[in-house]
Amino acid sequence: MKVSTSWLSDYISLDGVTADELAEKITAAGIEIDGVENRNKGITGIVTGYVKSKEKHPDADKLNVCIVDAGQGEDLQIVCGAKNVEAGQKVPVALVGAKLPGLVIKKAKLRGVLSQGMICSAKELGLNDKLLPKELQEGILVLPESTEIGLDITKVLDLNDEVLEFDLTPNRSDCLSMIGAAYEVSAILGRELKLPQPEKDIVEAGGSAANDISVRILNEELCSHYTARYITGVKPAASPLWIQNRLMAAGVRPINNIVDITNYVMLEYGQPLHAFDADTIDGGILGVRLADEDEVLTTLDGQERKLEPHMLVITDAAKAVALAGVMGGLETEVTGSTVNIVLESAKFDGGTVRKTSRQLGLRSEASLRFEKEVDPNRVIPALNRAAALIAKYAGGTVHEGIIQAGTDVVEEKVLTLSLDKLNRYLGTDLSLLEVKTLFGRLHFKCGDAAQGLIEVQVPTRRGDISYDVDLIEEIARLYGYGNIPTTPIEGPTTPGTLTRSQAIRREVRRLLSHGGYQEVLGYSFIQPEQSKLFPALTGEGLAVKLAMPMSEERSVLRTSLLPQLLDIAGYNTNRRQSDLALFEIGNVFYTEEEVLTRQPHELPMLGLLLSGTRAAKQWNVPVQPVDFFDLKGALETVFDHLGLTGRVVYEGDAPEGYHPGRSASILLKGPEGAVRIGTLGQLHPDLQRKLDLTDTYVAEVSLQPLYEAARNKLQYHELPRFPGVERDIAVVVDTAVPAGQLMDSIRENGGSLLQNVQVFDLYTGGKLESGKKSVAISLVYRHNEHTLTDEEVAEVHDKVLSELQQTFGAELRK
Repeated sequence: MKVSTSWLSDYISLDGVTADELAEKITAAGIEIDGVENRNKGITGIVTGYVKSKEKHPDADKLNVCIVDAGQGEDLQIVCGAKNVEAGQKVPVALVGAKLPGLVIKKAKLRGVLSQGMICSAKELGLNDKLLPKELQEGILVLPESTEIGLDITKVLDLNDEVLEFDLTPNRSDCLSMIGAAYEVSAILGRELKLPQPEKDIVEAGGSAANDISVRILNEELCSHYTARYITGVKPAASPLWIQNRLMAAGVRPINNIVDITNYVMLEYGQPLHAFDADTIDGGILGVRLADEDEVLTTLDGQERKLEPHMLVITDAAKAVALAGVMGGLETEVTGSTVNIVLESAKFDGGTVRKTSRQLGLRSEASLRFEKEVDPNRVIPALNRAAALIAKYAGGTVHEGIIQAGTDVVEEKVLTLSLDKLNRYLGTDLSLLEVKTLFGRLHFKCGDAAQGLIEVQVPTRRGDISYDVDLIEEIARLYGYGNIPTTPIEGPTTPGTLTRSQAIRREVRRLLSHGGYQEVLGYSFIQPEQSKLFPALTGEGLAVKLAMPMSEERSVLRTSLLPQLLDIAGYNTNRRQSDLALFEIGNVFYTEEEVLTRQPHELPMLGLLLSGTRAAKQWNVPVQPVDFFDLKGALETVFDHLGLTGRVVYEGDAPEGYHPGRSASILLKGPEGAVRIGTLGQLHPDLQRKLDLTDTYVAEVSLQPLYEAARNKLQYHELPRFPGVERDIAVVVDTAVPAGQLMDSIRENGGSLLQNVQVFDLYTGGKLESGKKSVAISLVYRHNEHTLTDEEVAEVHDKVLSELQQTFGAELRK
């Protein structure tokens, strides 16, 4: 919203306050000012003149020699090349010594003829010539015939005006008007406000308007109030220069006195109006209704628009004549031949106007205001203001009475505000009198409701105020944010912390990153075929289909992290980057329903991928490809850190999508037995070939069981003060016996003295029988309080060996 300080001063005194100072004060009070524009671009020495005669230049076909009276005591001879210059015109004249943007006027001879100045165009004066009629955009600026000769052009065109650019948020639509801006500035400066009194200015001289026009509303929920006045004998012409100046300062192009006055009042009151040529209205009836299916209307911009049933239109007895709140129709346009008009002012539903405007791509100053909801109590004042101006400047006769339908008065909201709550919220110590004074500056009526309570009557122009906290905000910004004291925070404080799941995810991320893995982020959307590749952790769950997918390749939610990791691996492999160690922490989704009726399941997962070699090629180190145990080692590091040593076991099987001989399920032992929480292994050879990958190992682990089973905090142990006793054994067992079961048995029977157990060798063949293997295991015993004796160690060690023999038929290898 462009706010002219010259126009603003009609309502409130701005003496002693510069435009820049005013901009700072308004910004500090909560409405940002984007900039201050001075309409005078640096011109001096330009006056109004009268072209007494025009003759062709003797030596130039495109130049004219003009004799101009510029009020200087003697006529000036000026050579002018504008096509539209004519004798009898009033024009801006730059005298010798005058300054224009980038130009100083001097006496000069043009093709041998003396020129004592310059007749100026709007563009040369620094005006936005695009706001002028086309014939004036390419020629000199022609002033009204009534303009006095010799006046400073800056006063004639109000070029010393400064314009503030209000950057309004959606809730402050009250400032989409000069009067709204005046209310705001009045409150900030604490100065008296003087507003127009249209009900006193209007003179009704004709017969009853009801004899010529009538109005009706068919959809009152979309138009709560519709009013009209009937004005006859208007004379469309150019508007007075002061109206044109103010419209151009606001960025609106002047057209004629009728249209300009409706725009002027819209900018002044924030209430859009529209003037119809009354003689084009069939039956003298104006109605408000929803458009018919496939109804067509040609709007003022000459475009034929196909309407839809949700669009609100204004109609006469036969057809639609305007798009309500957006734009008028071409057929009822006010033209130079218009004699009688119907002036409309109404309150249309903002949501309906917004939808119509956006769908048709038809944005207007009127729709902008209706979208944000206009003040319902300004409908009639704005109508009367425009009617009075039309009668004064367009020679019209205003007929008696306002023709209207709908609700003509909207009650103001009354809110109760607690003084104690206000001071508690703001940290202030304002008195009841101070608060009432501030509300008085805002022009809010207030009174005492009860002890410490204030009853505030909110004007309908402030539709953004609905609750007592809104009133507190008004007091805060008007009192001044800089005046609110800084007070220390009181009361108990709670330090921020991570949730258990957040802390565990962070630890997992740190461990894997430090271990050389790179974190990646994959899409949550995958192809339907990919959702079937790794079903082990979601069981019989179905993929969740998207209602509006971006593409077929992204049409379902992922049921596993692995397909995206494989896509990333393929992308890198195709670019000769095959040594990959990747991980992702994210959610997967599944449902048991073909058609969703409830929220799908969402599970947090950890996915890993490993391929290529363990290290880069070096001259003294042979290249070693990664294998199953590299991936298993990374997972064991995570499990050990989370305190799950001994509770996580691996069961060799063949989950779908994995190599049948190089894969396993990850089980977590609990009170009710072991449950599968993940899978790991090499990709199935068929899938690996299909994706054109080298040997690739992947793992996926459900994080929710880890959140529940992980140790809350790291447990630290003091360094051992006493020596340990090592015992190495090699036991021969059936090849089907997992080494992990042997270690579990040893831990269980080693008791508190067993500090560590580790497999360090595996042997088959040779002198061993077929179907047998030798597992070499290192055991470390230690006591925290004293040095172990051989007897203490032997007692525990014998128990371990005995249990291995009884449970697994293990024999010590000699």
